[in-house]
Amino acid sequence: MQITQQPAHAVLLANLADTTSLLLNFREEVLNPQRRPLNVALVIDRSGSMAGAPLRYALKAAADFVDRLLPADRLSIVVYDDNVDTLLDAQLVADKAAIKQVLAGVRAGGLTNLSGGWLRGCELVARHQTDQHVNRVLLLTDGQANAGIVNPKVLISTAASKAEAGIATTTLGFGEHFGEDLLIGMARAAGGNFYFIQSLDDAADVFGAELDSLKAIAGQNLTVTLHPLGEVKLADVLSLARTGPHPAGHLVLRLGDVYENEDKPLGLQLHLPALPTGPHNLLQVSYRVDVVRHGAVETLSGDYTVHITAGSVEAVAAATDPRVTLDLALLRIGRDKERAVDLADAGQHAEAEALLRRVVADLTAAGLHEHFEIAEEIDQLTHYAERIARRHLDNASRKELRDQAFQGRQSRSALAGRGVSVDAAAYALPVVSDAGAGVELVCFREGGKLRMKVVSPGYDDLNVQFPRDIRAEGAHYLAESLETSLDGNFYRAKGPITRLVRPGETDPLAAGQPGAGSRRSAATGAPRPARTPTTLADLQETDTVGTGVLIQCVKDKSKLRARVVSDGFDPNWNMRFPRDIRQENVLYVVDQVNPGPGNTYIASGDIKRFVQPV
Repeated sequence: MQITQQPAHAVLLANLADTTSLLLNFREEVLNPQRRPLNVALVIDRSGSMAGAPLRYALKAAADFVDRLLPADRLSIVVYDDNVDTLLDAQLVADKAAIKQVLAGVRAGGLTNLSGGWLRGCELVARHQTDQHVNRVLLLTDGQANAGIVNPKVLISTAASKAEAGIATTTLGFGEHFGEDLLIGMARAAGGNFYFIQSLDDAADVFGAELDSLKAIAGQNLTVTLHPLGEVKLADVLSLARTGPHPAGHLVLRLGDVYENEDKPLGLQLHLPALPTGPHNLLQVSYRVDVVRHGAVETLSGDYTVHITAGSVEAVAAATDPRVTLDLALLRIGRDKERAVDLADAGQHAEAEALLRRVVADLTAAGLHEHFEIAEEIDQLTHYAERIARRHLDNASRKELRDQAFQGRQSRSALAGRGVSVDAAAYALPVVSDAGAGVELVCFREGGKLRMKVVSPGYDDLNVQFPRDIRAEGAHYLAESLETSLDGNFYRAKGPITRLVRPGETDPLAAGQPGAGSRRSAATGAPRPARTPTTLADLQETDTVGTGVLIQCVKDKSKLRARVVSDGFDPNWNMRFPRDIRQENVLYVVDQVNPGPGNTYIASGDIKRFVQPV
């Protein structure tokens, strides 16, 4: 294991007490990479809220995942709603067609027993767990845990215990209704990854990214102990790490997996005393990691001393490394996005907004806005600062911000900055029908990010910095002009911006602002009663839930009870639902569900029978 300090010869200003950022890289060089076999459990949510397109796309992504496995890999498949079923009991991937046939038979059911499904997956992985395998559970859900163990602290604590026993967990949140704090907390505690699957066709790419990361694992359980020297104090950890105390009072960081021939970065902030001109030792670093060498697992350990030189302003300028400055800036952005969510959750909206705007000001003052990565982050930070200021950090935006914070602190640049929700500002833009003398641009989705490109002729094929809050996939825009960045690598949109919709073209924002058609009635007075035919056979069928609410009939002792299985409702409440169409385990879609007296719900509007697509 190699440890490098970036920059290799750091120079700080002499005789000035200050806070400085430091980047350490841990690297395991593998001359002849040989992929370790996988021991993986796929744990898939089949609750009612997954019904329709979400489950169909999730199963397709899982089938694609199976196609990319090797015969030496071992796979288990668990599905869960109220009940937990083992579809594939930990076997080598010998017959992919048979495995995919098992997946094709999954149908949506009732509630979300996330804990039961996940623990079953952990159990199946543990049966065949070896040091030579990569042992992991992939947990996919689109909803809140509402059956089994539902306490987030218990689940996160259990995830940490499983990680200590050698089983990591990666969590995949699907859509807009899952609990991101729980899934991110479990992934962090369990040493795995977290993914926000924002759209249906995003699922296969996300599964592929996880499989690629599993294939490249060269070391696991990287643990770093930090011991500041002299009057140096550790101010902050920028990278994502599980922390724990050391018996001697030192800080222990658990950094998880190390990938083949790839740096594992650790960003730190240190409080330094005024140092005289000359060399100084700042920090003692000890590490421990499990690696596979010559077909066996070895535990490597070692030490490294962080050193710097205190010198003049000229010496500091000469030693500055722009790439390291960018890497540290991206880590800081991830950390402060996470802090902004915490502040907003605590009702400290002004403080959260100020934090994000301060990051923007610092990045700009340092000249980092001339790099496209940072320019894009500045637009993201500004976008979320404005949403927080307006108290509009809604469900989708909060998930995006938490996801960006997680990926940024993990230094996963390909996944950082993802988010495709549309802000109200995009709908409020003036619309014109003629390009006139402006520069036409179009917004498109790439890797879960909203990107911009120039449509007007005469421009190079470069990235474009463009306000994030008015981006919408498929929309065309007119900017007054474009300005080229100092390094010539991207454009900036300048002047007033309008949306362009030519006569006869379809406006991608014509459906109106998101959020219309709430699943809960906003009307005052008595709800409109459900309209239903006399018998179940007379019900119209649908394979789409859309903005409706999913109902399931279940046997409760001697009675058939209707319960809501869509997220955001209490499944234990009684429901006023026509008795003549009730049948055990049948799913229904209703227009609305309204609260009634005494912990009851009332089905309102049209009722259709939900038929699961094959």
